[in-house]
Amino acid sequence: MALLEIQNLTIDIPTSGGLLHAVRGVSLSLERGKTLAIVGESGSGKSLSSLALMDLLPRRAVRRADALRFNGVDLMCATERQKQDLRGNRMAMIFQEPMTSLNPAFTIGDQLCEVLLRHRKVSRTEARDRAVMLLEKAGITSAGTRLGQYPHQLSGGLRQRVMISMALMCEPDLIIADEPTTALDVTIQAQILRVLRDLQSEFGMAMILITHDLGVVARIADDVGVMYAGRLVETGPAAKVFTTPGHPYTRGLMDCIPTPGRTKPGERLGAIPGQVPNLVEELRGCAFRERCGQSRSACGESFPDLWLADDHRVACLSGQSAENAA
Repeated sequence: MALLEIQNLTIDIPTSGGLLHAVRGVSLSLERGKTLAIVGESGSGKSLSSLALMDLLPRRAVRRADALRFNGVDLMCATERQKQDLRGNRMAMIFQEPMTSLNPAFTIGDQLCEVLLRHRKVSRTEARDRAVMLLEKAGITSAGTRLGQYPHQLSGGLRQRVMISMALMCEPDLIIADEPTTALDVTIQAQILRVLRDLQSEFGMAMILITHDLGVVARIADDVGVMYAGRLVETGPAAKVFTTPGHPYTRGLMDCIPTPGRTKPGERLGAIPGQVPNLVEELRGCAFRERCGQSRSACGESFPDLWLADDHRVACLSGQSAENAA
């Protein structure tokens, strides 16, 4: 049985201009110990999909799903007490910006220990010892001293390591990492990714990695889900999606990445023309068709189902027609 199962997740948010269809029919699953990367442009619904799992959506947002199950628990029917017992305990989240996620009024030690004291029957000394151990595993030196410091006294890279340690305090089954390397320089990014990968392997956790950086995906993910305008347009093993991308949007994202040894200094990189459609409107057909060089009239009639193409799934009528013709 999959650790996480999502079927037909939709998220609508009322706005002054109408109903925003932020996430539209997302379905995916995740096995224990595996890493699923969800990629796409800003506003594609990546972060909202993950917040829906923990029921941390904006107050006015409306969440619906045919199934939303975590480790056998129906998250759509869970009581508030059940959800509180899951959050930070069996599932944890590393938020995008640690400076705004950590409380500036409390020390690092207080915030780390609070997680374990809330969910486990342990003494404060035991909680402190585990906090020190996890900070050290996350690559923070003088971990015992760091417990007495406040978030503003740490660099961005150290704060992100603290967030990783906090997420691991209760040895969760699932970690959701929302853009964990945003605003960090390349060297620190590589260090953070290595820490995540090593700790995941040691503790046997599943992980959802939310990012727009395909280079990050290539280094850490087992499977990939590509999102566009609130929908999944391609899913499958990372190696397959990278070597044989089936959706025009995925190929467009790949073309935007400089290739070592092939992209010359100063050479113009690829770009996807046009703009993401307005999700307040009622969309028909494929939302990418206005930016796609392969679109045709049928693309505006209905959104294609994800169909199997070279061991991964693609939602594209053009590719499906080519496959049928072959």
